[in-house]
Parts: sequence; C-alpha cells; structure tokens
Amino acid sequence: MQLKRPGRPHEMRPHLTALLSFMLIINGCTVGPDYMEPAMSLPALWTREKLPSKPPELAQWWKRLGDPVLDQLVADAVAGNPDVAAAKAKIREARAATRQEAGSLFPTLSAASAVDRLKSSSSSADASVYSQYQAGFDASWELDLFGGNKRALEAAKYAEDASEAELRDTLVTLVGDVASYYVQARAYQELMDLGERSARSQRQTATLTRQQQQGGEASLVDVVKAEAQTAAIEADIPSYRIEYAKAVHRLGVLLGRAPLALESTLAKSGRIPLPPKAQSIGIPGDLLANRPDIRVAERQLAKSTAGIGRAEANRYPSISLTGSIDSSATNFGDLGKNSTISWSLGPSIKIPILQGGQLGAAVDVAKAQRDQSFFEYQETVLSALEDVQNAIVSLNQSRLRRSKLALSAARYREAVKFSREIQNSGSGDLFAVLDAEKTLYSVEEGLIETKLDVARYYIGLNKALGGGWDGAVDVSDPAVVDTNSGLRVVASTRRGG
Repeated sequence: MQLKRPGRPHEMRPHLTALLSFMLIINGCTVGPDYMEPAMSLPALWTREKLPSKPPELAQWWKRLGDPVLDQLVADAVAGNPDVAAAKAKIREARAATRQEAGSLFPTLSAASAVDRLKSSSSSADASVYSQYQAGFDASWELDLFGGNKRALEAAKYAEDASEAELRDTLVTLVGDVASYYVQARAYQELMDLGERSARSQRQTATLTRQQQQGGEASLVDVVKAEAQTAAIEADIPSYRIEYAKAVHRLGVLLGRAPLALESTLAKSGRIPLPPKAQSIGIPGDLLANRPDIRVAERQLAKSTAGIGRAEANRYPSISLTGSIDSSATNFGDLGKNSTISWSLGPSIKIPILQGGQLGAAVDVAKAQRDQSFFEYQETVLSALEDVQNAIVSLNQSRLRRSKLALSAARYREAVKFSREIQNSGSGDLFAVLDAEKTLYSVEEGLIETKLDVARYYIGLNKALGGGWDGAVDVSDPAVVDTNSGLRVVASTRRGG
C-alpha cells in the first residue's frame, strides 16, 4: 500500500488541535442585535368607566348565539375551507425551511467514484490498455464563526411561528365570515317573510278599497294608491331574494363546496340568532396575546431583526474546514487495500476586503426592513384597538336602536289595527290606513335590519378581540398526495419525420 500525505502527521497534530480549539471557541459568537419584544403604551380600559373587566370569553364564542345550524357550518368550514388548507401548507413549508437552515450548521460529507480506461503508451507496439478505479470521500464544514447561519436559523424559526399565527388569523376571519353570512341569510329570510306578509295585507286593503269604490264609498284615487303601495312592497321581495342567494352561495364557498351546496340546509326559514345581552371584553392589553395578526406582525419583526445579524456576519471572515480521502487502484478489489491512498485536511479562509460597499449596504437594507416591520407592528396594534372600539360603540348603539324600533313597531301595529277598525266602520280615512301600513312595514324592515346589525357587530367584536377556532388543527398531512414519485425509468418515444 502506498500512502501520500501532505505533511507529517505528528508535526501537524498540535497545530490542528490548536486551530480547532480556537475555532470551536469563536464558533459560539454572534453579531447583530438580539431581538426584544417591542413595548407599546396601551390604554388601561376600553371605556372611561373605572370598572373591573374580566378576560374576554373567546372560546367558541359563536355558540353563544344558540344556533346549532351555525355551529355545524363553522365546524365544516374549518375542515373544508381552501384558505385554511393553504395556511396549513405554509406551516409545513416554514417547518421544512427551518430544517434546511439547521442543516447549514453541520458538516457535509459526500462520496465519489470513477473508473477510467487508460492507454499506457502512444506506440501501438508497446501500448497496453488498463482500467483505473477511484473512490473517495469529501467533507466540508463551514464554521459559523460570527453567527450568520445561526441568525438565519433564528429567522427561519420566527417565520415558522409567524406561519402558525397566520393559520390562527385565517381561522379568526373564517369563523367570523361564516357567522356573518349566516346571520345575513337569516335576516333576508325574515325580510322576505315580512315582504310577503305585508304584500298580502296590502292586497287585502286594495281589494277592499276597490269594492268600496264600486259601492261609491271610495274614490279611484284611493284604489290607485292602495294598489301602488302593494306593488312597491312586492318590488322589495326580489331584492331580498338576491341578497339571500348571495349569502347562501358565499357560505357554500367558505365551506369549500359548490355555491348551491347549502340551499337545502338553509331552505327552512329561521330567525336571526341574537347574542347574549352581556359580554366580557377584557382590557386592551389582552389583544397582544389574543390577536393572531398582532402575533404575525411581532414574529415578522423578530425575523427581520435576525436578518440584520445575518447581513452583519457577511462582513467578517469565513473559515471552512475541508478534507478528502481518495483511493485509486487498477483492480476494483484492491481499493482500500493494495491501492494508492491520499488524504488532505486543512482550513480555508475567506476575507472580504473590497466589495464596493455592498456588504455595508446589505446591513443598511436589513435595518431598514426591520424598521418597516416595527412600524407595521405598531400599525397592526393600533388598528386592532380601533377595531375593538368601533365594535363596542356599534354593538351598544345598535342594541339601543333595536329596543326603540321594537317599541315603535309595537305601537304602529296598534295604529294599523285601530285605523282598519275605524275604516271598516265606514267613518275612517283610507289614507290613514295606508299611511299606517306603510310606516309599519318600514319600521319592521328597520327592526330586522337592526337585529342583523346587532348580530354582525357582536360577531365583529369577537373577531376584533381575537376570537376564532381554538380547537386542534392537524397540519401534518399534505392535501395532495403524490403517487409513483420514486425512481423509475421513463421511456421516451421518438416520432419519425
């Protein structure tokens, strides 16, 4: 066996030991700023009243609407919505990217082999042809002296956290959208029912008016006005049907189904589900823990902060350890035994000297990106505060409006009843009846719309507080399962001309 060495091992060993010890010591160094969560000054309470506020009850908040159909729709949407499936895939992507970055901290090892046919001499008389076999291993390890790779791994972990928060944010939006379109569908069902009932009542009044006109007790103007008012109410019904169909179709798509998939489920008319009268909303500081979009913005800020360290590390020298072992022989069976073996081991150092300012500019770019992420985080927090404040005011005022409209509707029902009784007795004014019926229809229409507002603002408040699906979500299984993805021979077809 022949052995080729680049130097004497016993002479090189102390130097290599010292070099390795030095590298291992400085391999724990990092550059760039360490991330710290930003501090923001938030109000102590949502309202000026100094009252204790319990933490918000966000777990399965939609169930407090007391509608089993809605509960099932939410569960089906979480299981089938395409946006949720895409958010799951983003988590798998982020986790794989983290594993990729973690691999850069470890050495790499590769094997290579070759066989060559050689001719020993150019003279045809003395020429002999033989085979030469070669096999060997190459290893390399880029020492992370200044923490550039560790910062990259840190950024990947922050991105993974952000992707998980994005899934939760998607679920917050999805649950809120399903609930919103469901209450809209129920509201338009109530409006269609109101329109049909009011139109029947108006037709009865118009018929009675025509009979009175034929008997000389009413004028043709009375008949025309009664019939015109009937047609005006009937004209509202197609508009209600359009909006109802849009809500049902949207619900189907949110569940990951065809637009018409829920027609039979919602065919039976229902009422607008109304929320409980009282709800705990907590304090503004709860948003930092409950709002997933704030968590996304905070993790993005952490990721961009780690990017500064990665860019800064590129300005420092980089050292790699490389080594190789090669064996060559004229017979395959002699590899590793009766063969020529050579090996090499040593560090390589790369020092950035003149880069035209690119490395410093890259650090400035990373810092500017971090600043952008910081202001985006601030904007997200402030927008969240605005969402909650708007929802609180809107819900409270809509509840007040609903109570007033309910009282108004009750009084106008009495007015319609009394005016009809007077008109039927022959001493009343038909215009008073028509006016009372028209006003009652308008007030009842407004009452239904306000009940819808109460439900929607309740939904909006829970969304603003960060309420969404709090159950387990399995993100491990890919949506698309590849088949026949292993090694295989692909037969090519050649077409003749």
